[in-house]
Amino acid sequence: MLGQLPSFLVVLLFQFIAVSAYNKISFTNVGFSGSFLNVKKISDPTNDKCTCELDTSRTYFSGTNAPLSEYLSVHFRGPLTLSKFGFYTSSSFVINNTRSSADWTRNAYYDSSSQTSQNVTFLTNAGEQSPCLGNALTYLASNGSGAAGSSQILEDNNLIASDKEYAIFSNISCPKSGEKEGCGVYRKDIPAFYGFGGVTKMFLFEFEMPTETQQNSTSFGYYDMPAIWLLDDHIPRTSQYPTNSNCSCWASGCGEFDIFEVMNSTQLNDLYSTFHTFQGTDDLHNGLQASGSIPRDTSGVMRGGVVFDSSGNTISFISNSTVFDESISASALNSLLANIANNDTFSTQLASVAAPSSTGTARSNGISAFEKRDGLWISVISIATAVVHMLLL
Repeated sequence: MLGQLPSFLVVLLFQFIAVSAYNKISFTNVGFSGSFLNVKKISDPTNDKCTCELDTSRTYFSGTNAPLSEYLSVHFRGPLTLSKFGFYTSSSFVINNTRSSADWTRNAYYDSSSQTSQNVTFLTNAGEQSPCLGNALTYLASNGSGAAGSSQILEDNNLIASDKEYAIFSNISCPKSGEKEGCGVYRKDIPAFYGFGGVTKMFLFEFEMPTETQQNSTSFGYYDMPAIWLLDDHIPRTSQYPTNSNCSCWASGCGEFDIFEVMNSTQLNDLYSTFHTFQGTDDLHNGLQASGSIPRDTSGVMRGGVVFDSSGNTISFISNSTVFDESISASALNSLLANIANNDTFSTQLASVAAPSSTGTARSNGISAFEKRDGLWISVISIATAVVHMLLL
């Protein structure tokens, strides 16, 4: 196959392969004007007549980082061990601009070794089964697998296996379920909490993603494919894995961002970052994924996270210099990010999307140069990316 290509293309392809692993994945121009549909009604959730109804009025959003400027829940899939988690907000932070930036304040924190838990609630999809909603949210057992009757702190050395998942919410309880209430309509009899809100926010993690040791890979849906990701918090409170798309706002574009995720079984040591919104793509399922990836360390501790700044820049990063202090200065964070060299950074610009009309949909007509395509287009993108990196190096 390679022998059929001109020699200069072969050189470019190998150059692309050589620089495809990074420690910082950068997205620019994040946030657009759009809308989505919230769940209005859930009927007969425990029997075969279970149905869901979406609101006839769209929920509109706009501005920097939208729709991920809303409240978000934080999700984990094994094989994974979580040692630390921190959620931070800033009144203003612009990457690489200290004059326009304020310090970061820690609003939630978890430390496995000291069993510290501040403004954190661990939940999992291990509750009552529903034909259209799947399993309900319930409190997570302290070992990270299965349900608990009350809120527990995730224990130390909390390795979970492939397919096992849990989520972190704040400890702020939702008001009652209802269209006009703060958390919207959600499933009955679940522990309902807000996620983590704010336009300018940061999620930090200390974690391990070791190779799966169980050998029967055919019994897993996501064998040896760990992930850390964010969801609009309406999604898990209604249904994270519905059989009926009307049971979640996800399909209409309320928002998901994958921070670190193994995407397929042939690239187990590559962690990708992906926007699942309608900014620059109509393919919500595949989303807008950066072509570059972050190396997965299967034998050591990884530290890093994601920053959503005040100017529409989103950065997923890994750095041993990551700290979890109660306050992190703007200069310290900018220094940490700047110390990840340019040739260790992959950048993607999201498309600009015009605001929809009041009768329109959330789908954009913008086209992104990095939207997933087939055949020749992927080759062109890969080659063009290689050329850019050759010029930068």
